Amino acid sequence: MTVIGITGTTGAGKTTALNAVRDLGGLVIDCDAVYHDLTLNSADMLAEIRARFPGTVRKGVLQRKRLGRIVFADEKALADLNAITHRYVCEEVRVILARHEKDGGMLAAVDAIALIESGLDGLCTFTVAVTAPEEQRILRIMAREGIDRSYAELRVRAQKDDAWFAEHCDHLLINDFDSAEGFERYCREFFTEKVRQST
Repeated sequence: MTVIGITGTTGAGKTTALNAVRDLGGLVIDCDAVYHDLTLNSADMLAEIRARFPGTVRKGVLQRKRLGRIVFADEKALADLNAITHRYVCEEVRVILARHEKDGGMLAAVDAIALIESGLDGLCTFTVAVTAPEEQRILRIMAREGIDRSYAELRVRAQKDDAWFAEHCDHLLINDFDSAEGFERYCREFFTEKVRQST
Protein backbone atom coordinates (compact mmCIF):
# COMPACT_ATOMS: atom_id res chain seq x y z
CA MET A 1 0.00 0.00 0.00
CA THR A 2 1.33 3.43 -0.94
CA VAL A 3 0.71 6.18 1.61
CA ILE A 4 1.64 9.72 0.62
CA GLY A 5 2.16 12.32 3.32
CA ILE A 6 1.16 15.73 1.97
CA THR A 7 2.00 18.92 3.84
CA GLY A 8 2.86 22.45 2.76
CA THR A 9 2.18 26.12 3.10
CA THR A 10 -1.17 27.93 3.16
CA GLY A 11 -2.23 29.08 -0.29
CA ALA A 12 0.25 26.85 -2.10
CA GLY A 13 -2.25 24.33 -3.48
CA LYS A 14 -2.17 21.46 -1.00
CA THR A 15 -5.88 20.79 -1.58
CA THR A 16 -5.24 20.50 -5.31
CA ALA A 17 -2.54 17.90 -4.65
CA LEU A 18 -4.91 15.96 -2.41
CA ASN A 19 -7.58 16.07 -5.12
CA ALA A 20 -5.06 14.51 -7.49
CA VAL A 21 -4.74 11.55 -5.11
CA ARG A 22 -8.54 11.25 -4.99
CA ASP A 23 -8.63 11.28 -8.79
CA LEU A 24 -6.31 8.29 -8.75
CA GLY A 25 -8.77 6.41 -6.53
CA GLY A 26 -7.00 7.06 -3.26
CA LEU A 27 -8.32 7.83 0.20
CA VAL A 28 -7.50 11.22 1.75
CA ILE A 29 -7.24 11.38 5.54
CA ASP A 30 -7.57 14.85 7.08
CA CYS A 31 -5.67 14.74 10.38
CA ASP A 32 -7.49 17.84 11.64
CA ALA A 33 -10.79 16.00 11.16
CA VAL A 34 -9.37 12.93 12.90
CA TYR A 35 -8.34 15.09 15.87
CA HIS A 36 -11.78 16.71 15.99
CA ASP A 37 -13.47 13.30 16.07
CA LEU A 38 -11.15 12.17 18.85
CA THR A 39 -12.09 15.19 20.99
CA LEU A 40 -15.69 14.01 20.73
CA ASN A 41 -15.19 10.27 21.03
CA SER A 42 -11.94 9.41 22.81
CA ALA A 43 -12.44 9.41 26.57
CA ASP A 44 -8.83 8.21 27.01
CA MET A 45 -7.34 11.19 25.14
CA LEU A 46 -9.53 13.65 27.01
CA ALA A 47 -8.55 12.05 30.31
CA GLU A 48 -4.86 12.58 29.50
CA ILE A 49 -5.51 16.19 28.53
CA ARG A 50 -7.51 16.78 31.71
CA ALA A 51 -4.74 15.28 33.86
CA ARG A 52 -2.06 17.48 32.27
CA PHE A 53 -4.23 20.62 31.95
CA PRO A 54 -6.79 20.68 34.80
CA GLY A 55 -9.99 22.54 34.06
CA THR A 56 -9.79 22.12 30.29
CA VAL A 57 -12.19 19.16 30.09
CA ARG A 58 -15.60 19.50 31.73
CA LYS A 59 -18.27 16.79 31.67
CA GLY A 60 -16.40 15.04 28.88
CA VAL A 61 -16.19 18.14 26.67
CA LEU A 62 -12.91 19.81 25.71
CA GLN A 63 -12.85 23.52 26.58
CA ARG A 64 -10.93 24.62 23.49
CA LYS A 65 -10.55 28.31 24.30
CA ARG A 66 -9.39 27.61 27.84
CA LEU A 67 -6.88 25.07 26.57
CA GLY A 68 -5.75 27.44 23.82
CA ARG A 69 -5.06 30.25 26.26
CA ILE A 70 -2.78 27.90 28.20
CA VAL A 71 -0.81 26.27 25.40
CA PHE A 72 -0.42 29.11 22.91
CA ALA A 73 1.32 31.22 25.53
CA ASP A 74 3.68 28.46 26.71
CA GLU A 75 5.95 26.56 24.34
CA LYS A 76 6.46 23.69 26.81
CA ALA A 77 2.70 23.34 27.41
CA LEU A 78 2.07 23.22 23.66
CA ALA A 79 4.73 20.52 23.23
CA ASP A 80 3.11 18.52 26.05
CA LEU A 81 -0.32 18.79 24.40
CA ASN A 82 1.08 17.77 21.02
CA ALA A 83 2.78 14.76 22.59
CA ILE A 84 -0.65 13.58 23.72
CA THR A 85 -2.79 14.44 20.71
CA HIS A 86 -0.30 13.39 18.03
CA ARG A 87 -0.02 9.94 19.57
CA TYR A 88 -3.78 9.42 19.44
CA VAL A 89 -4.04 10.84 15.91
CA CYS A 90 -1.25 8.53 14.70
CA GLU A 91 -2.96 5.51 16.22
CA GLU A 92 -6.30 6.40 14.63
CA VAL A 93 -4.72 7.05 11.23
CA ARG A 94 -3.11 3.60 11.39
CA VAL A 95 -6.55 2.08 12.05
CA ILE A 96 -8.08 3.98 9.10
CA LEU A 97 -5.26 2.95 6.76
CA ALA A 98 -5.52 -0.71 7.82
CA ARG A 99 -9.29 -0.67 7.21
CA HIS A 100 -8.79 0.97 3.81
CA GLU A 101 -6.18 -1.60 2.81
CA LYS A 102 -8.43 -4.46 3.94
CA ASP A 103 -11.19 -3.08 1.72
CA GLY A 104 -8.85 -3.18 -1.27
CA GLY A 105 -7.51 0.35 -1.20
CA MET A 106 -3.91 0.61 -2.32
CA LEU A 107 -3.37 4.38 -2.35
CA ALA A 108 -3.93 6.95 0.39
CA ALA A 109 -2.81 10.43 1.37
CA VAL A 110 -2.41 11.78 4.89
CA ASP A 111 -3.09 15.52 5.11
CA ALA A 112 -1.49 17.27 8.08
CA ILE A 113 0.27 20.63 8.12
CA ALA A 114 2.38 19.44 11.09
CA LEU A 115 3.02 16.09 9.43
CA ILE A 116 6.76 15.88 9.96
CA GLU A 117 6.80 17.44 13.40
CA SER A 118 4.10 15.10 14.68
CA GLY A 119 5.81 11.90 13.60
CA LEU A 120 3.13 10.97 11.06
CA ASP A 121 5.78 10.70 8.36
CA GLY A 122 6.54 7.26 9.81
CA LEU A 123 3.18 6.11 8.43
CA CYS A 124 4.00 7.24 4.91
CA THR A 125 5.77 5.64 1.96
CA PHE A 126 7.03 9.11 1.09
CA THR A 127 6.24 12.71 2.00
CA VAL A 128 5.55 15.67 -0.26
CA ALA A 129 5.52 19.37 0.55
CA VAL A 130 3.54 21.73 -1.66
CA THR A 131 4.83 25.29 -1.89
CA ALA A 132 4.38 28.23 -4.23
CA PRO A 133 5.90 31.65 -4.89
CA GLU A 134 4.97 34.09 -2.12
CA GLU A 135 3.02 36.48 -4.33
CA GLN A 136 0.83 33.70 -5.72
CA ARG A 137 0.12 32.43 -2.21
CA ILE A 138 -0.86 35.90 -1.00
CA LEU A 139 -3.29 36.40 -3.90
CA ARG A 140 -4.84 32.93 -3.44
CA ILE A 141 -5.43 33.47 0.28
CA MET A 142 -6.96 36.91 -0.34
CA ALA A 143 -9.33 35.47 -2.95
CA ARG A 144 -10.21 32.37 -0.93
CA GLU A 145 -10.76 33.96 2.46
CA GLY A 146 -11.73 37.52 1.58
CA ILE A 147 -8.98 39.08 3.70
CA ASP A 148 -6.93 42.18 2.96
CA ARG A 149 -3.40 42.03 1.62
CA SER A 150 -1.61 43.06 4.83
CA TYR A 151 -3.20 40.22 6.81
CA ALA A 152 -2.54 37.72 4.00
CA GLU A 153 1.12 38.76 3.98
CA LEU A 154 1.36 38.16 7.74
CA ARG A 155 -0.16 34.70 7.32
CA VAL A 156 2.24 33.75 4.55
CA ARG A 157 5.39 35.10 6.15
CA ALA A 158 4.70 33.44 9.51
CA GLN A 159 5.03 29.98 7.97
CA LYS A 160 8.06 27.79 7.37
CA ASP A 161 10.04 28.53 4.24
CA ASP A 162 10.73 26.26 1.28
CA ALA A 163 14.16 25.33 2.65
CA TRP A 164 12.60 23.78 5.75
CA PHE A 165 10.21 21.66 3.69
CA ALA A 166 12.99 20.66 1.29
CA GLU A 167 15.05 19.43 4.24
CA HIS A 168 12.24 17.56 6.01
CA CYS A 169 10.21 16.08 3.14
CA ASP A 170 11.13 13.58 0.46
CA HIS A 171 9.79 15.72 -2.38
CA LEU A 172 9.04 19.41 -2.91
CA LEU A 173 6.32 20.36 -5.43
CA ILE A 174 6.42 24.03 -6.42
CA ASN A 175 3.07 25.27 -7.66
CA ASP A 176 3.92 28.05 -10.08
CA PHE A 177 1.16 27.02 -12.48
CA ASP A 178 -1.32 29.55 -13.85
CA SER A 179 -4.30 27.31 -13.08
CA ALA A 180 -5.32 24.75 -10.47
CA GLU A 181 -6.12 22.36 -13.33
CA GLY A 182 -2.55 22.51 -14.60
CA PHE A 183 -1.09 21.84 -11.18
CA GLU A 184 -3.55 19.01 -10.50
CA ARG A 185 -2.62 17.35 -13.80
CA TYR A 186 1.06 17.66 -12.87
CA CYS A 187 0.37 16.14 -9.42
CA ARG A 188 -1.53 13.20 -10.92
CA GLU A 189 1.39 12.45 -13.22
CA PHE A 190 3.89 12.83 -10.38
CA PHE A 191 1.95 10.59 -7.96
CA THR A 192 1.28 7.99 -10.66
CA GLU A 193 5.00 7.66 -11.32
CA LYS A 194 5.93 7.58 -7.62
CA VAL A 195 3.31 4.92 -6.89
CA ARG A 196 4.63 2.86 -9.80
CA GLN A 197 8.16 3.10 -8.37
CA SER A 198 7.03 2.12 -4.86
CA THR A 199 5.11 -1.01 -5.88
